[in-house]
Amino acid sequence: MNETFDYIIVGAGSAGCALANRLSRESSRKVLLLEAGGKDRHPMIHIPLGFAFIMEDSKVNWCYKTEPEPNMKHRQLGWPRGKVLGGSSAINGMVYIRGQREDYDRWAEAGNSGWSYDDLLPYFKRSEHNVRGADAYHGTGGPLWVDNIYDKFEMGELYVQAGVDSGLPYNEDFNGEQQEGVGYYQVNIKDGKRQSTAQTFLKQCEKRPNLKIQTNALTQRVLFEGKKANGVAYRVKGEDKIAHCRGEVILCGGTVNSPQLLELSGIGDSEWLQRFGIETLQHLPGVGENLQDHLTVNVQMTSQGVTTFYEESRPHHLLKNVYKLYAQKRGLLVHPAAQVGAFFKTGDDVERPDAQIHFTPAAGVKNARGHMETVPGNTATVCYLRPSSRGDVHIKSRDPESYPSIRANYLDTEEDRQKTVAAVEKTRQIFKAPAFEGVRTGELLPGPEVREYEEVLDFIRNTGESVYHPVGTCKMGQDDNAVVDERLRVRGVEGLRVADASIMPEILSGNTNAAAVVIGEKCADMLIEDLR
Repeated sequence: MNETFDYIIVGAGSAGCALANRLSRESSRKVLLLEAGGKDRHPMIHIPLGFAFIMEDSKVNWCYKTEPEPNMKHRQLGWPRGKVLGGSSAINGMVYIRGQREDYDRWAEAGNSGWSYDDLLPYFKRSEHNVRGADAYHGTGGPLWVDNIYDKFEMGELYVQAGVDSGLPYNEDFNGEQQEGVGYYQVNIKDGKRQSTAQTFLKQCEKRPNLKIQTNALTQRVLFEGKKANGVAYRVKGEDKIAHCRGEVILCGGTVNSPQLLELSGIGDSEWLQRFGIETLQHLPGVGENLQDHLTVNVQMTSQGVTTFYEESRPHHLLKNVYKLYAQKRGLLVHPAAQVGAFFKTGDDVERPDAQIHFTPAAGVKNARGHMETVPGNTATVCYLRPSSRGDVHIKSRDPESYPSIRANYLDTEEDRQKTVAAVEKTRQIFKAPAFEGVRTGELLPGPEVREYEEVLDFIRNTGESVYHPVGTCKMGQDDNAVVDERLRVRGVEGLRVADASIMPEILSGNTNAAAVVIGEKCADMLIEDLR
């Protein structure tokens, strides 16, 4: 049967779960939350290190790939995106980073009032429960658990010292007064379990009678009466359904799915839509454009005499770590994607950090069968934080189950090529610091034979991967390519908003999950304000 709701949220990811929590607090508001994936029952979701085992698992992951990338030796790069309650917060590396003050201030300076750092800081504080307590930058009592690293590897301690040896300041809080430096990340892990938005925001509200959560529901299109969104068509296990809306429809599908759904609904570049026989409801040429992502490059050092994942994953130690996980909520299996991080400037002419490192005491090489084997070593994966290259996401079919094309266009500008090479070289330098004397046995990647600029660039083209931070395809702004305004309303239509990482005009200087949560939080407030 068709039902009517006050709000329909498409996508139960980082923003969608936060939005559902806030909107459903008032019992008079009837809210529908649609998720294309299933419930977050997969055991590897909840074991922190389990993310490594679900990066290509179609049960919880869209498993997208880019089109062959022209500047990356025409390789197709993997783009894991969560297809499950919690979205990508259910499969990510659990590192909690907000970005830099200047990132948000630039959004506001571009005409997006209400989106400066000072505007958003109260939302960051409201959304979190930080175990360090409340202060000028952090909050307590919020749904999202933000914790410290407890089981610290000795190699992590050495890496922090190596960063200091290399000229970086020690930074105790990357989300505090300033981001530059080397130190330990905070993470979304509690008592040995991942804290996705499904386990935090959604867990608080899932039993509210005014909130309906429908999983395995692939939204086909947004429905309109004239230019006013009044519902959605979706499919559950082969059955077509319609949900009506007397308030607003909010797309929270993310940087791939939100522009795809807009185009399927007749909102986008009219010439592109005509290719697939889709009638144009609103010509918005910016839909699917402005795609940005961080390209990451692995630098690896082999080591001896210090414990790494190699030793901890041997059969005897692995059994010990399974015991530690269930009995003590500690050990190898509680490890996030990275314990230690660094933010640094790629040159003296840079005013603020423009490169980020995720360090983990693990390294691997491919065997003759192409499978990765762990070796005694360490990986510092580094990305240039503010790429100028732009790509796009567009439908290739009017079938909602057909994946859109993803063209990240990595390394398309000379600036990105030079900065990424500089970031790799700085990362190599840190591994040569005095802190690793007696521990370091050699450079595994790129390898000592890779020395000149063009050789390093070629290595990057051959091995670089996405660090899974895609943003920007439903850009917020005032210019002709903007898709939503500063209140996240889709331009040219009524009753339709987008609230996810796709609205970011420019990519953040760091991981994107914390900001996606805040986008959902702020959208909820704007929706409620607009009712008054």
